[in-house]
Amino acid sequence: MKTLKAVRGMYDSYGLDSRLWGRLEQAYRQIMHRHAYDRLRSPIVEPVSLFARAIGEVTDVVEKEMYVFEDRGGEKLALRPEGTAGVVRAGIEQGLLYNQIQKFWYAGPMYRYERPQKGRNRQFHQMGAEVFGLNGPDVDVELIEMTAELWRELGIDQGVTLQLNTLGQSDERQAFRGQLVEFLNAIREQLDEDSQRRIDTNPLRVLDSKDPNTQALLAGAPRLSQFLGAESQAHFEHLQAGLTDAGIAFELNERLVRGLDYYNRTVFEWVTPHLGAQGTICGGGRYDGLVEQLGGKATPGVGFALGVERVLLLIEALEQIPADLGRDADVYMMAASESAEPRIRQMARTLRQQRPGLRVAVHHGAGSFKARMKKADRSGAEMLVLLGDDELDQNTVTLKPMRGQGEQMTVSQDNWIETGF
Repeated sequence: MKTLKAVRGMYDSYGLDSRLWGRLEQAYRQIMHRHAYDRLRSPIVEPVSLFARAIGEVTDVVEKEMYVFEDRGGEKLALRPEGTAGVVRAGIEQGLLYNQIQKFWYAGPMYRYERPQKGRNRQFHQMGAEVFGLNGPDVDVELIEMTAELWRELGIDQGVTLQLNTLGQSDERQAFRGQLVEFLNAIREQLDEDSQRRIDTNPLRVLDSKDPNTQALLAGAPRLSQFLGAESQAHFEHLQAGLTDAGIAFELNERLVRGLDYYNRTVFEWVTPHLGAQGTICGGGRYDGLVEQLGGKATPGVGFALGVERVLLLIEALEQIPADLGRDADVYMMAASESAEPRIRQMARTLRQQRPGLRVAVHHGAGSFKARMKKADRSGAEMLVLLGDDELDQNTVTLKPMRGQGEQMTVSQDNWIETGF
């Protein structure tokens, strides 16, 4: 029989990786809670037309990377390649957006048919946030501030840099686009193949080319900032002032355009030099025309998404994995005799109820006392709770520190949790 394996570019998560993932999720949920954002869960499968209309039919995502299939009714569906379009669709369908202020967050898997490499998988996971009904730069600042808060809590804030740009409004971009296309056509033959193709489909993406020769040729290209009106300029200046007031450093990057067509005004990315080519761990910006583009009433929107796998890789690269995540348990509870087993299980239930933050493991299975002690040690637990016949007779329990300098204690079962924990 052929050996069963995971689909290429899709991976299992377990052990330390899974625990680290859980810590990221917990920190993210807490930040969303503190900022009064509600979770919105949308389907993994959506109509292909949603992403074609939202992301843009000539983007790489829609042209080359989506997982597309027909269901039994002949409807053309896709596994979601990103999260924003589904949140907007849900908001329109459920009547959540027009003349309302909404703040949502989401988390889950996304799918793109790409060449798998470190930090770029075919099934990848994102956590994101979206705000609707507010068009001022203050909410842009809030979203960026939330991501900065997350980096601090994860201990990776010194390893990332915020890059910032504005794409202005649609008419401003159109004027810029004409000048840019004229410039690019003059040097077309010198550009990399991908950039040559994009001149006719999505010329702004040429600015974001990763080809060093192309980047050198763009030194004399027109700049979008030259085409911005007073309103767009003021919005961008207030955004920068708000970030400065919040103590968030940033770099201006006029070639930052993001990969999706729906952005306008604010765009930003958090980047790191520690992950090689996959150096963007989070990105976002404004999409004030997207709701109307998808059939809703005109509603401003702004959001971001972070790549879970890349954030985890950065935590590992910066050696910010908390020591407790390397343990299988914080407390290991063991009966030294068969008659003590019911009581040790009961004590474990009590400890879990009174100290819900602890990971409590109870020994299962036979084996010599020495073998069981080795298993307790391998768990990485800091404390061993041992109960034998002598302790049962005397209504006591033995607490043995497994790490550090603490001394073994025998305490009463009446207050053993208060004494040892």
